[in-house]
Amino acid sequence: MLHRRVSFSGLPIFQPILKTRLENTYRIGPDKGCKFDVERVQQVLEGTLACALGTAAYSPQGSAPLAQSLTELLQNQAKEVVPPRYKLVCHVVLGQQGQQSLLVASRGLWDPETDSFASATFSNASLFAVATVYGVYFE
Repeated sequence: MLHRRVSFSGLPIFQPILKTRLENTYRIGPDKGCKFDVERVQQVLEGTLACALGTAAYSPQGSAPLAQSLTELLQNQAKEVVPPRYKLVCHVVLGQQGQQSLLVASRGLWDPETDSFASATFSNASLFAVATVYGVYFE
């Protein structure tokens, strides 16, 4: 009997995926009517925070994963109402409701003509949340 050995060692396991490179449009600003809509994004933030945290209770161990999942959820919800060519940065602060105070500040370099942000707060008997989404025009 004649046996043949077949070797796949020289063949690539996965075919390389070639990225399609798009040409530059040379736009330096968004089209008319395609700017970051602060009021609309703020409504999305307030509604999403109310739905996600309506009856949630604060726990020190669960706050980090909750903040991470909230950030992803808010960013995905905001992407649906933000025009294309905007990069979104989402920042969420969670804390236990008590007698403390908290100041949240941020700094950044952007173009005030095209870039903006929306912020919303939520609180119940157990916790508070401050969510901010920054929209930065990108070409």
